[in-house]
Amino acid sequence: MKQLVFTLVILSGISGIHAQNYQLPPSPIAELADADLPPSLILNDDATAGILLYRSGYKSIEDLSETEMRLGGLRINPKTNISSRINYSKKISVFDPATGSEREVLGLPANPRIANVQWSPNQALVSFTITGSKGVGLWVLDVKEAKARRLTPDDLNANMGNPARWMRNSSGLLVNRLPAKRPNIINTEERIPTGPVISENIAGNEAQNRTYQDLLKNPDDEINFEILATSEIWSVPLKGKMKIWREAAMYRSISFSPDGEFVLVATIQRPFSYIVPYSRFPTHHIVYSKNAKEIFVAQKGGLQETLPKGFMATTTERRAFQWRSDHPATLVWVEALDEGDPKMEVEFRDAVYQTSAPFSDRPYQLFSTSLRFNSITWGNDSIAMVYEYWWNTRMTRSLFFNPSNPAKEPRLFVERNYQDPYTDPGSFITARNEYGLSVLELSSDTLFLIGEGLSESGKNPFVDRYVFSTGNTDRWFQVDDTTMLESIVRFTQREKAELLVRRESSSTFPNYYIRNLNTGELRQVSAFQNPFEAFKNVNKTVLSYERADGLPLTATLYLPADYDSLRDGKLPMIMWAYPREYKDRASASRKTAQDNQFSFPYYGSPIYWVTRGYAVLDNTAFPIIGEGDEEPNDSFVEQLVGNAKAAIDVVAAMGCIDRRRVAVGGHSYGAFMTANLLTHSDLFAAGIARSGAYNRTLTPFGFQSEQRNYWEAPEVYHTMSPFSNAHKMKTPLLLIHGEADNNAGTYPMQSERYFNALKGHGAPVRLVMLPLESHGYAARESIMHMLWEQDRWLELYLKP
Repeated sequence: MKQLVFTLVILSGISGIHAQNYQLPPSPIAELADADLPPSLILNDDATAGILLYRSGYKSIEDLSETEMRLGGLRINPKTNISSRINYSKKISVFDPATGSEREVLGLPANPRIANVQWSPNQALVSFTITGSKGVGLWVLDVKEAKARRLTPDDLNANMGNPARWMRNSSGLLVNRLPAKRPNIINTEERIPTGPVISENIAGNEAQNRTYQDLLKNPDDEINFEILATSEIWSVPLKGKMKIWREAAMYRSISFSPDGEFVLVATIQRPFSYIVPYSRFPTHHIVYSKNAKEIFVAQKGGLQETLPKGFMATTTERRAFQWRSDHPATLVWVEALDEGDPKMEVEFRDAVYQTSAPFSDRPYQLFSTSLRFNSITWGNDSIAMVYEYWWNTRMTRSLFFNPSNPAKEPRLFVERNYQDPYTDPGSFITARNEYGLSVLELSSDTLFLIGEGLSESGKNPFVDRYVFSTGNTDRWFQVDDTTMLESIVRFTQREKAELLVRRESSSTFPNYYIRNLNTGELRQVSAFQNPFEAFKNVNKTVLSYERADGLPLTATLYLPADYDSLRDGKLPMIMWAYPREYKDRASASRKTAQDNQFSFPYYGSPIYWVTRGYAVLDNTAFPIIGEGDEEPNDSFVEQLVGNAKAAIDVVAAMGCIDRRRVAVGGHSYGAFMTANLLTHSDLFAAGIARSGAYNRTLTPFGFQSEQRNYWEAPEVYHTMSPFSNAHKMKTPLLLIHGEADNNAGTYPMQSERYFNALKGHGAPVRLVMLPLESHGYAARESIMHMLWEQDRWLELYLKP
């Protein structure tokens, strides 16, 4: 194995540029961050069998150093032909929910890198991929026998996602394999240019797109994208020899009809784009027979570079193709009735069409939606549910409709603000039908709903019965346990009234149980141990308080174990938050945090510092509200400062913190928030901003929840940009950014330019650029160093 040495580049407002090797944080933090996590449990539909997936907490910096190509919005390892950023499992085992026993899977290679795990339709097998040193291979696990075997060589093409999908009868899979004759990838770093790259807009079309990253940049990128996206489709039976099913093409998605007789195939076509990712490249949707004969051309779509402005804008082409899960072979899609333009005033926004095998009849319209189409849950020939929404007003609507009688007006089930959890009626449960697909479960005339049950009194999940003919609802079951937080995962066997639930408390690690609604019996399924015992005696309290304008807010306060204010005095505090935009005060004020919820110290969490003698205020509510014609960002700074002051005031009033020693931090939009708070208030002694954007003129066609472009709202963009106000900022700020950030808008340049602006105005600032890291950090070396940097910063500025 080759030895790799990495050095971080540190830019300091005090001492200039210097290099530094990776560091480790103090032992309480390092040990917690290194804790072995319990496996993920994946059960079959009736919870009679399951698998456990184990994965390492982090990648290594060597993992991130493998060859990576960034093309069309994808990040690909061209050697193994799978996403270079995929998270692997390192072990798979078979789990028996009845006994809680675990069996080792036989037949696997040493140190497998497992991904793309999926149950077969008959629930007897599990397919998955293993990535080797040279490529990706397909494997299948017999769950009853706990034995795995290889189905293909390591020549699958997983660059576009999961390279395998089960045939409906579970007899085999269709897989993407590398073409037999594949051109060599162009080495763009060594290639000598033959001329300039030219972009033009001679037709004068408006293309107001977000600042996407990892886009194609030149003809060589186009060639490489086509090479990496191209595969052949092969039929791989569980018994017998595999054979080619379709010739080489850029396959984007493949899905079987419910009866398995037809296959919907989506392929990417040229021309490509340099301003939008591959998801908006031309795409053809064609239906083939299971024997690969072309049957029906559903769509030959074009390049989607010039959509109307706004979050509710969409294409005028057919979109959202899907099979009806309650029919053997009926294809459904959506078409815009408003030219895809949210500014158009129309009665109906979208129409849903369908056509059935043999696809020779003219498609007919099922219904129209008054808002933008979201999804459908199919039931049977007389009942289905459509969901529609409108981002501008945060409205969602759910309606029942009769698929066999399009003329019958749909019946409204609920219309609500989707940001308001108190008004959520729950989700209708589904069951497997004769095709092994999920449809609405209808027992006689009754449907069933599962909901979270959030209210002012807390979280009390429920199961409701809904009588379809009358529209009446009655409560079958509701959690009534104040000591444990119980969440309903799903029904496992509705006829037996058995639910899969998850139970936890602030000091009890979450585990799964089967709850019988008829007998009240609660049977434990999993027995995962708590890897974070150091947090067991930490004091956790969900605080409720008000902003100066009377808006109710919440935050979760953590205090060190056995903390006594009289004995220990006032503590320094770190506040962590992420702003969220709302269109009404009621939704913004809802309480969702729970005292009895277990706290997971993920890599970016601030709660590690409670073990270092800090008070930690996490999940601090930072609503930004704009009601009516007013947009939230019209008063962003004022509301931001108001939220922060209210949070500090309530904790300071408890007598446990020194308000002169409070730091604020956040990631991404939380980093943007941090920089603005340090710029426009004197509430904080220091700040930590990770992977943020600080100059909004670099995201001129909208950002986060802002739909207006820079030229429509220049003052909003200017006021909200910490870069534009760098001369006002004098509070110590730690900037951290991944050098390979791929998030729209948060280019690494954002932190680099902001650092230079702050340094130019004499602000105390430190910039840490993490090699090879994306928007979220992955390598253990990077994360440990990030924690070390944050700890040093807090110790320096918050502890006298």
